[in-house]
Amino acid sequence: MLIMGNEAEEKVILAVAEKMCTAARTAPKTRGTDHILTCIITAEEKDRMAAEMERIGKENNLAFFLRDAKCIRSSAAVVLLGVRLSVRGLNEACGYCNFKNCQEALSNGALCAYDPMDLGIAIGSAVSVAVDNRIDNRVMFSAGRAGMNLKFLGGTARQVIGIPLAAKGKSPFFDRV
Repeated sequence: MLIMGNEAEEKVILAVAEKMCTAARTAPKTRGTDHILTCIITAEEKDRMAAEMERIGKENNLAFFLRDAKCIRSSAAVVLLGVRLSVRGLNEACGYCNFKNCQEALSNGALCAYDPMDLGIAIGSAVSVAVDNRIDNRVMFSAGRAGMNLKFLGGTARQVIGIPLAAKGKSPFFDRV
């Protein structure tokens, strides 16, 4: 059997992406409550994401969306990590969301302050897996925004971050112009 380098690299990237989703799932969560959402996109979905990033960039005059879309196109896969709307039930004892209690926060569509914390911890756990496996990666709000618009994590995702993955001679996520 002969397995060419690019074929082996693509298989490893997908295996690492799966491990990244697992690392995000098992990352510590506030109050032990899991509201993290994960998925991996490749091929046509990845192209749809890049096109959505270009649309957002052009409509809002945001050049970094266009730059990041090029990075998505040059990646083998993208891991999406998100969080769904939730509360922890701490009510008046908390107030980190700047509302009186959890019900008031939900009524106003506010995001529980603990959800972005959990998402950040999950992102750190996931990218550490990529780094440990020598897979080039970059944390991108822009890719997450496009993924959220396209509902890749379903309609309940309130914050999403995209992490494109590549294995090339030079990282496509470094020295971006």
